[in-house]
Amino acid sequence: MPTATETPFHPYYPIEAEIVGYLANEWNTLELCSMFSAGCAVIFVATYLAVKRLRPHVSTPDLATVMWFVLCGCIHLFFEGYFAYNFRRMGGMQDLFGQLWKEYSLSDSRYLTQDAFVLCMETITAIFWGPLSFLTAALVATDHPLRYPLQTIVSLGQLYGDVLYYATSLFDHMILQVSYSRPEAAYYWGYFVFMNSFWIVIPLYLLCTSVSASARAVAALNKVEMTLKELTLKAKGANGVANGAVKKHQ
Repeated sequence: MPTATETPFHPYYPIEAEIVGYLANEWNTLELCSMFSAGCAVIFVATYLAVKRLRPHVSTPDLATVMWFVLCGCIHLFFEGYFAYNFRRMGGMQDLFGQLWKEYSLSDSRYLTQDAFVLCMETITAIFWGPLSFLTAALVATDHPLRYPLQTIVSLGQLYGDVLYYATSLFDHMILQVSYSRPEAAYYWGYFVFMNSFWIVIPLYLLCTSVSASARAVAALNKVEMTLKELTLKAKGANGVANGAVKKHQ
């Protein structure tokens, strides 16, 4: 049994990390992953039904985009917001979100050690990208003109945060020789790399579609403005000829 001055036993890396009030999870990995997957499925189904009722002929890309941003809103605001609110006592949390965070922390123990970077990143994500994800989903669902500016802002914020998240961990691993992930491949490649890669790949795609749509809109507007200018000049020319003809007859 460790004494009060010793670091309590836990399964996280680095093994000397101090995790205040640590309690082992009551649910196992399969149970936690199943509950998380079931929660995502419920969000997707509810969103699908709501959008189909609002816009029966919505395109598949728009429907998928709405579902993505609703999922992001739920994860950012509620799940990551939960972490930001409870970061001082994460090691002992035994509710569903707490155990999910402790399960994920097997791939990144910074979530249990009150790390400044992940706290600031998750707080910003919860406060800004959570509500804005819901707003973006609503704008896409209604095909509002502001959908692309909001989609750009949120996707860029997600991409920037995820890049920094990877970069800070890799810096500590490669430069300082500190690893926050357990050595098992499932934790590093499954949790840390694969699960976070969604917030690299999808925001990049959405950024490209937003830029493309914005470029087409600006090009179309410029074309309309040029056409109006040409019509105005032709009208002025016709009026000038007509006025000249009138003066000649006078």
